[in-house]
Amino acid sequence: MGGLGGRAGRGGPAASQARRLKEPTELEIVAFERSHFASYSACGIPYWVGGDVPGRDELIARTPGEHRERGIDLRMRTEVVELDAARHGGGRVRSRDLESGAESWTDFDKLVIATGARPVRPSLPGIDAPGVHGVQTLDDGQALLDTLSRSTGRRAVVVGAGYIGVEMAEALLKHGYEVTVVNRGEQPMATLDPDMGRLVHEAMDGLGITTVNDSPVTAVLTGPDGRVRAVATDDAEYPADVVVLGIGVEPETTLARAAGLPLGAYGGLLTDLAMRVRGHEQVWAGGDCVEVLDLVSGRERHVPLGTHANKHGQIIGAGVGGGYATFPGVVGTAVSKVCDLEIARTGLREKDAREVGLRHVAVTVESTSRAGYYPDAAPMTVKMLAERGTGRLLGVQIVGREGAAKRVDIAAVALTAGMTVERMTSLDLGYAPPFSPVWDPVLVAARKAVAAVREAGY
Repeated sequence: MGGLGGRAGRGGPAASQARRLKEPTELEIVAFERSHFASYSACGIPYWVGGDVPGRDELIARTPGEHRERGIDLRMRTEVVELDAARHGGGRVRSRDLESGAESWTDFDKLVIATGARPVRPSLPGIDAPGVHGVQTLDDGQALLDTLSRSTGRRAVVVGAGYIGVEMAEALLKHGYEVTVVNRGEQPMATLDPDMGRLVHEAMDGLGITTVNDSPVTAVLTGPDGRVRAVATDDAEYPADVVVLGIGVEPETTLARAAGLPLGAYGGLLTDLAMRVRGHEQVWAGGDCVEVLDLVSGRERHVPLGTHANKHGQIIGAGVGGGYATFPGVVGTAVSKVCDLEIARTGLREKDAREVGLRHVAVTVESTSRAGYYPDAAPMTVKMLAERGTGRLLGVQIVGREGAAKRVDIAAVALTAGMTVERMTSLDLGYAPPFSPVWDPVLVAARKAVAAVREAGY
């Protein structure tokens, strides 16, 4: 019998795919999940908190019962606390029942590590005070909603201005809170270049969200009752009845590190194209706990996104089930929004290009989502990077209103195909006045980038 261990919330796709390929008599699958929920969309938590998604159950993709009906031995509220992968042809894991405290060992022939990522939680005074919340799991989301329903005050501070930070700022705004975002970076959305981040800052200000940049948090201040009352920086204090941490995540590879498995520069597990952990033929890893190849820079990165995690699960499940599939890498595509402002990026920022030694040109264009004369045409700004000399597309960033964000998919396909900006100008994109100007904004940027490449020369 083979055994498959992992965290069900992120290992669920792998387990399900393996089960499609192998019957229970051929492959015994054991999965460990430490939380109260199995497979769910963590990306949807800000929208559930904000009320766009009506209830928690809407985010659940598959219940524990549904996994078990498919012949998966899913052990809920059970945490793996030790991993022994040193034995030839297999290994074992030690798990702890979080309700009873009982521990036991489980042998495996094949292992899947899908431990995900953990929120960055800096060691600051007051960081664990009541009223301070992360938003990584469904339990986290429910705890935040409980606090919002009980709170008599209406002041919220979000620490961090990345994807989670701006999405949670919107959610809190919808609950009627006065929202301040405290950000250690130069501008919101550090995944954008600062000039594009400035557009996000201006739009957030227009929505009534106060954004404070270049301000690392030094402490969370508490009142006589021990609850949070403010967030402090070197320069000021920002009153708060609730604090949400949106500082980002890092790979949860504590078990893997202790077991001596190979980790990369970002602390994520290193795998081959089939998602096997390097040097361990019977151990696979996927999701937010791994590093992936950036197809543009040629280097490994940590890119914690559900899109990649689900692809990893399909590939791992195929491998465990006796088949073969590969994950070639990513170009770093992501979209987000805060109220009606849409934010998108793919490929490299200028900072990234410099770090990997790519000489580049950068251009920015202003355009609209539809033909300018068509009702409700919304503005958008597109920034494009291209390699000097070759004209190879390196990255695109888009900030705008309705219809802006998903245009980044054009650039994501072009990046994956290794296209030049000149080749992009000939793309046969759909056009009608309700959907686009006759020259799509991405292609306008490509035309401008072609001119910049020619002017820059080699």
